[in-house]
Amino acid sequence: MPLRPLRPGDRVALAATSGAIDPVRLALGTDILRSWGLDVVVPPHLHDTHPTLSHLAGTDAHRAADLQAAWLDPDIDAVLCARGGFGAHRMVDLLDWDAMRAAEPKPLVGFSDVTVLHEAVTQRLGIPTLYGPMPGTTVFSTDAATAEHLRRTLFEPAGTTVLTGPDATALVPGRAHGVLMGGCASLLAADRGTPGARPSFAGGLLLLEDVNEQPYQLDRILTQLRRSGALDGVAGVVLGSWDSCDPLDGVRAVMLDHFGGLGVPVLWELGFGHCPSSITVPLGVPATLDADVGTLTLDAPVLSSPTGA
Repeated sequence: MPLRPLRPGDRVALAATSGAIDPVRLALGTDILRSWGLDVVVPPHLHDTHPTLSHLAGTDAHRAADLQAAWLDPDIDAVLCARGGFGAHRMVDLLDWDAMRAAEPKPLVGFSDVTVLHEAVTQRLGIPTLYGPMPGTTVFSTDAATAEHLRRTLFEPAGTTVLTGPDATALVPGRAHGVLMGGCASLLAADRGTPGARPSFAGGLLLLEDVNEQPYQLDRILTQLRRSGALDGVAGVVLGSWDSCDPLDGVRAVMLDHFGGLGVPVLWELGFGHCPSSITVPLGVPATLDADVGTLTLDAPVLSSPTGA
């Protein structure tokens, strides 16, 4: 069943799946969502803080309950994670995946720590997700282009099938086709060996980005992915932003060291992830990577009506 585009009047639920929420930032982001004509639903535990671990938004059980309730509610048309941070790994196994699989599918939006949920939804439910900005983050309320690209992806997806960025260049030239997979590199590495984790990204176009990881730390992360077999058979690599992963020359060197010998195209800096202005990238859909011209082209819009209209 396809995921349909949103329309004015649709109800979207916020979910605090990871870090504690800044209410001022979230209010700004919520105002933007409402300006799109959306009815924003606030779950019971959105503004909670874990009783002993202040970096978490409420208990694991409450965060999972809010997300699951939104997913199972037939009147909710999309779920937007409020922010990333830390903690999605702690609650992902508390979700009733059988019940969620039986429910009508809907778009899930988020990035960073939400990588864990993107992987779980793709693997367990078999539906695409959106690796995009979250209403409780600074970039969503301060960079109009970031919010607008998400809006177009949700409401007018036919206009966001060709993705590129001002700094998108070939690290390794070439073209490749495959299903879009990935997210935040450190979260993908942490997911290895956990229940339901995919055995590898074989046949996929692997999207990677991260924040606050120095080159030696990224080297360790990619080494873990390589040694675990996650990189076996990847069709291509699409790199996003590397905010505060200085020096960038060191990051490029690490990427070339790990991916340069795979014989697949590698695109540098498509413009998604932790950056001052970011695009929304679907996961779980087929696309073509053209590293030479710096584009990622979806085979079809990620959201479409059952009739294709």
